Amino acid sequence: MTLYADTLGLIAARHQRKPASTMPALDALFQRLSACPSASHAFAIEDRIWHLWMYHPHRIANDALDRSADDIAARRYDVAETRLTRLLRCLPTYVEAWHKRATLYYLLGHDEQCVRDLNCTLTREPRHFGALCSFAEILLGAGEDEGACFAFSAALAVHPYLPRARAVVRNKLP
Repeated sequence: MTLYADTLGLIAARHQRKPASTMPALDALFQRLSACPSASHAFAIEDRIWHLWMYHPHRIANDALDRSADDIAARRYDVAETRLTRLLRCLPTYVEAWHKRATLYYLLGHDEQCVRDLNCTLTREPRHFGALCSFAEILLGAGEDEGACFAFSAALAVHPYLPRARAVVRNKLP
């Protein structure tokens, strides 16, 4: 549970940390997202953010991430894990590769490994609403409702229209 506490600490300190990768376009999208007037507008911005997260300037890295997503969809989990682990050895700053491997571990029910990779994701990108929500889901599954609400609230501060986060926060907070 120390890793869980460490991850909650990362979330609590997220305003004091800068993303490891500086992308002016991404920063501008996050500013627009947090002030979005409607869900449809927010989801259009979310799509653009995901596109930037998935993109890597090295074609081989980009292809490896795309192939790992295909492997996960096809339930070739061992292949996806190998591909992502190799990718992260070569490019440990590739935030979305950490998140993709965390997603794989979540699907496999390997919560400790998942949280470790979510921690790596949030260390490099404190605004990663996908990682925040994934961590919140793991906390919910562990019966840590207060921590889950905290993580979901942090995700909502970044992206105010996440339906699952809104529902949980609305139903769990006093």
